[in-house]
Amino acid sequence: MSRFITADELLQPHISERAELVRGVLVVREPPGFSHGAIVVRLASLLNDHVRSRNLGLVVAGDAGFQLASDPDTVRGADVAFVRRERLPDPVPVAFAAFAPDLAVEILSPGDRPGETLAKVADYLSAGTQLVWVIDPKRRSARIYQEDGTELVIGERDALEGGDVIPGFSCPLDSIF
Repeated sequence: MSRFITADELLQPHISERAELVRGVLVVREPPGFSHGAIVVRLASLLNDHVRSRNLGLVVAGDAGFQLASDPDTVRGADVAFVRRERLPDPVPVAFAAFAPDLAVEILSPGDRPGETLAKVADYLSAGTQLVWVIDPKRRSARIYQEDGTELVIGERDALEGGDVIPGFSCPLDSIF
């Protein structure tokens, strides 16, 4: 019988850098690829420029870990995430944030499975994330999930909108591909 591991154990050096914790079970992921990294940087840069210029909060990238549930623990690593200024602890966490981001962005990799992606979206929304963007580079589209359960699909000619979560943010989806 295998045992659950905790968020603290996930930080240990023997654990893969591309791993998440889902209800106490370690989920190891393959590296996402070069194009994925370029999209992360472009979107994170656009978000960060907007957020910093308006002192709205903090943008993080690179699988920044958020502990979304406890006992058993769930830690998800967002490709890009945003936390409002008023929700940021001082100092910011060195390890995993013990709260959900206001915005979580997942950029699909070739090996991502639809069911796993939807489970990740559900984990974020259940933990209090208000907005989740799932970017699909292959289809050049995005699925927008909101805390009220609504879902919207946009194409490359449409814009990613921050809405009430990141006021004033808008960027054409094709600008990140």
